[in-house]
Amino acid sequence: MSTPKKLRSADWFGTQDKMGFVHRSWFRNQGYPDDFFMNRPVIGICNTWSELTPCNAHLRDLAEVVKRGVLEAGGVPFEFPVTSLGETVMRPTTMLFRNLASMDVEETIRANPIDGVVLLTGCDKTTPSTIMGACSVDLPTIVVPGGPMLNGRFRGECIGSGTFNWLIKEKMAVENYTPQDIHEVETGVARSQGHCMTMGTASTMACMAESLGLTLPGVAAIPAVDSRKKLIAQLSGRRIVEMVKEDLKISRILTRAAFENAIVINSAIGGSTNFILHLLAIAGRIGVPLSLEDFDAIGSKVPLLVNLKPSGKFLMEDFYYAGGLPVVIREMQSYLHTQTVTVNGKSLTENCTVSPCYNTEVIATLEEPLQPEAGMAVLKGNLCEQGAVIKPSAASAHLLHHRGRAVVFESIEDYHARIDDPDLDIDEHCVIVLKGVGPVGYPGMPEVGNVDLPMKLLQKGIKDMIRISDGRMSGTAGGTVVLHVSPESSIGGVLGLVKDGDMIELDVPARKLHLDITEEELNARKANWQAPLPMATRGYTKFYIDHVQQAHLGADMDLLRGCSGSEVIRNLH
Repeated sequence: MSTPKKLRSADWFGTQDKMGFVHRSWFRNQGYPDDFFMNRPVIGICNTWSELTPCNAHLRDLAEVVKRGVLEAGGVPFEFPVTSLGETVMRPTTMLFRNLASMDVEETIRANPIDGVVLLTGCDKTTPSTIMGACSVDLPTIVVPGGPMLNGRFRGECIGSGTFNWLIKEKMAVENYTPQDIHEVETGVARSQGHCMTMGTASTMACMAESLGLTLPGVAAIPAVDSRKKLIAQLSGRRIVEMVKEDLKISRILTRAAFENAIVINSAIGGSTNFILHLLAIAGRIGVPLSLEDFDAIGSKVPLLVNLKPSGKFLMEDFYYAGGLPVVIREMQSYLHTQTVTVNGKSLTENCTVSPCYNTEVIATLEEPLQPEAGMAVLKGNLCEQGAVIKPSAASAHLLHHRGRAVVFESIEDYHARIDDPDLDIDEHCVIVLKGVGPVGYPGMPEVGNVDLPMKLLQKGIKDMIRISDGRMSGTAGGTVVLHVSPESSIGGVLGLVKDGDMIELDVPARKLHLDITEEELNARKANWQAPLPMATRGYTKFYIDHVQQAHLGADMDLLRGCSGSEVIRNLH
């Protein structure tokens, strides 16, 4: 272990000239002693805390624990805020602002005297956005996930925050839940600090960070209120100082092999479809070639080992007590690149050599998996020329090969206005088609793909139908839902040309999604198609619409792909 000849922060604090005086003197107003400016690694603590982001509301306290570790290791910690993305309240969707948050992270890191960075994350988009921003600067980086909530409770049973959301309509229509019942669930489903405790997107992102090698081992599943979360935070503070001394940059960790490992692990845990979009975007920032097809080729034949909602029975608290992600990594070694480097300098599998499983009902073995093949299926066909995705483990087996009549909704407002109309011509064999919810069309690609079924079908006992859109689905949700159709309807994709009564064929085993009309009819519809008016004419949203890429590229912005590095050529005076 050797200290670099010169720390990046020395360009700010280490010079004995006017600018060195300026930088140091203003920091003196906080009472910092001389040795804070004497060749000690400056660690930025990137905090996505906000009271508007309930999942991250405890990160202020966690930051103090990280600072303790940084100081113990001889570093100097400076906490800074960035755009926080609260999945539960932000309109029209946090996905619209993921790229904005990544820009905030990138430019804040680059513009300031930072040698290494700790990313404090939690809610869905806070993890990928901060990693994306850090990738574009390429400094030593470690992630500290905020952790899941404790299991939700309702009348003696465990329930999942997020997952229950998608059941409310069904519970009231079919199981006669009263408003009082729903209120009781509301007050008991999110009963501690932390993010959703299902294997939704937040938990998936924490597992993604760990499987990529960006966290200390075993951190992803630790509940937010468990004291061991603070322990890991303190150790992470110590470790980032050593990473700076070793010059262990994020680009040395995020190799192609690391991305392939993350795809395998995501399949084994039954992770969210949102994983695809975020991993593609991260790969685009760090410069690793990764395509939509890779997720099918690498991950679709991987066995499902983790029995968590929405694909299974248990929740993240149970997953942690069963041994957490290290158990899965150890069990899946034969599928993994075993020598990928992680933030502690050891390989991914070396970190998990001794990782016993304490509950095989929660984490199954490779020999007796919950499902022999999990992961994501990538569909192709005239309805999705650049691809679409479906999560077979969350779908109904009898619908994975199906031909049905399209019932089309031109927008989410059109859907809400008509879906429960008793006279709507729809039955359980139909295919619900929702347009206008892609990156450009909504804008921002919201989690509306798993739309509720019509009330009359729920009352009939129907629990699933095929739903197709250019939007996303919450990681806490399930169903036979085709997502991320690319190109999207609002830029002229074939999805925008579908009409009521068209026949659509879904064949997941054959990876096929097909609109059954003649080539002549399809060309005629293309010739008559008119683009909808843009959803914004100014501000960030206009900037987003003009530059966002399609789902098969990760919905990042074209001008944000790649890395600008950490160098800042010009001074402020």
